[in-house]
Amino acid sequence: MADDLQPVKAALAALLDGVTRLAAEPLPLDVAGGRVLADSVTARLDVPPFDNSAMDGYALNSRDAGQWLPISQRITAGQPAKPLAPGSCARIFTGGEIPPGADCVVMQERVERDDELALFPAGIPAGDNLRRRGRDVSAGAVLLEAGQTLNAAALGHLAGQGITEVSVTRRPRVALLSTGDEVIDPGQPLAPGQIYNSNRPMLRQLIEQFGAEVVLVSRVADDLETTRRCLADAAAQADMVVSTGGVSVGEEDHVKTALTELGELDLWRLAIRPGKPLAIGRLPRPDGSSARFVGLPGNPVSGFVGAWLFLRPLVGALLGCPALAELPQLRAYADFATRTQARQHYMRVALTFTTKGITARAFRDQNSGVLSSCIQADALAVIPPHSEVRQGDEIDCLWLV
Repeated sequence: MADDLQPVKAALAALLDGVTRLAAEPLPLDVAGGRVLADSVTARLDVPPFDNSAMDGYALNSRDAGQWLPISQRITAGQPAKPLAPGSCARIFTGGEIPPGADCVVMQERVERDDELALFPAGIPAGDNLRRRGRDVSAGAVLLEAGQTLNAAALGHLAGQGITEVSVTRRPRVALLSTGDEVIDPGQPLAPGQIYNSNRPMLRQLIEQFGAEVVLVSRVADDLETTRRCLADAAAQADMVVSTGGVSVGEEDHVKTALTELGELDLWRLAIRPGKPLAIGRLPRPDGSSARFVGLPGNPVSGFVGAWLFLRPLVGALLGCPALAELPQLRAYADFATRTQARQHYMRVALTFTTKGITARAFRDQNSGVLSSCIQADALAVIPPHSEVRQGDEIDCLWLV
């Protein structure tokens, strides 16, 4: 590996060094879906709050099973139960409170009725078809840990405690800059030598998917002074500044120079494919703090891969969300053959799950300009440097979720 090329591990260490979680903010539960919990939540109530029936049937004391019993009361969900008269049963419906004196429920299909009498089979065990108080949650226990993403089930868990407002971490603010005079926005006519900006909508979607918000979108002309001004303006508004292009070694690639003059360049040029010219650094902000800077290559596949490898964990660190720190890793059988040189290769693959294991099928053209290889990609197959992979070999894959 060339001395000036850094591994992904070193790049991540430089990127996340000193990153702390952003401030918390209160949010109504109804609009908190997808946000990250800033503080752990302690349960206020037992769930369920009382012993209740798991089905429609009859509540009785298990000692009285195997005989005819009079029906002494009828219990629907939401109705308080009365103590069960000795030697009797209660007609009960799903969710109904178990009356004191009863210790089991028999489903209605197993019971014979004769007016206000019910015949039960013998051998009904105590606790049958009961949902015990506190089975799901006990009051005083940790309901959800800080750093948890509030998915549908988590929202339901909070609502079950009567909670209407939660403390969530503020979304990281991101400035997304596109460099290159040859790159123009869709909707405009293409002049000779120009291309449409595919990176901007792709990266915006990924950044928002990871949990951040894009607060600034801007084109940057191929001029050092303009680049310097745009980076400074972006850092004043954002926690993260992400640029595409301009980090290579060409005469019109000004991002690296402007970053070095304004702030700090922590790392440049990675031993990965795609995405070797990737800059990581910091830009000063008016309050004395720093905005994190990630300069992605201009090739769209490099931007796609770089977003998963670097933007996702950076957003996770700012949100205090451990689940975003690393992509889930799977072992799969390679349905392809390849060989690497000095750089670690992240190949776009589709996964097939079978009873015999997971198969990774690589898209035929892995060039960094072929964005179609990312559309159906489920994972990135990680091929170490100086390696040879043969058909059927086991490989590591990073699942893109």
